[in-house]
Amino acid sequence: MPFDFISLEIPDIKLVIPKVFKDDRGFFLESYKKSDFIANGIADDFKQDNYSKSSKGVLRGLHYQASPKEQAKLVRCCRGKIFDVAVDIRKSSKTFGHWVGEILSEENNHILYIPAGFAHGFVVLSDTAEIIYKTSNEYSKEHDRGILWNDPDININWGIDFMPVLSEKDKIQPLLKDIKD
Repeated sequence: MPFDFISLEIPDIKLVIPKVFKDDRGFFLESYKKSDFIANGIADDFKQDNYSKSSKGVLRGLHYQASPKEQAKLVRCCRGKIFDVAVDIRKSSKTFGHWVGEILSEENNHILYIPAGFAHGFVVLSDTAEIIYKTSNEYSKEHDRGILWNDPDININWGIDFMPVLSEKDKIQPLLKDIKD
């Protein structure tokens, strides 16, 4: 199998480690193979691919889409390095409000699977970073939601010693306890 699937502290979130085949020409890896993902409990029907580029210190998130347009995501950093975070926002979950974070980089080629019901964000640790991610629903402006990146009840350790660069939207997101849907 060209992947290892590792359950994280929140077992629904998986770190996917692809097998990388290197030689003097470069490398090759499979970043997604539906049958292998299904065999490992990831059966989402991915409908949209996104690509973003950000500069060092940019923090994007924490974002999610409300029902019925919630999104599962497969996130990979193909250039640079990010700290990628997922927060459980499923109110009936025993891990509600808990978070996990992983370094994703062009060096490690790791992929983070984030199921629907989680908010997602990342901070760029390298000079620039390019992120490619699949989503199980198309973007819906009407269902676009967020949580404040530094919500004290979630208490994410972003591992940074600087004030991140935020969008105006991300500066004013609500706290998790104030989310209605």
